Amino acid sequence: MHDLKRILKEEKAQISAEMIILIAAIIAIVLVVVTQLQKTTTKANKTVDKKADDVFKQIEKIN
Repeated sequence: MHDLKRILKEEKAQISAEMIILIAAIIAIVLVVVTQLQKTTTKANKTVDKKADDVFKQIEKIN
């Protein structure tokens, strides 16, 4: 009976370790995706700002 309890505890520890590794992997993937989205958003924002400035300059030339 004592051996059975020990085996069950070891299996729970193994499952817990696997869950920690899985959660760490998911967090790492989320961080990579968020970082890439931030970079893309920053680049898009700069592009929109530049185009808006160009449009306003063209409008000023018309007036």
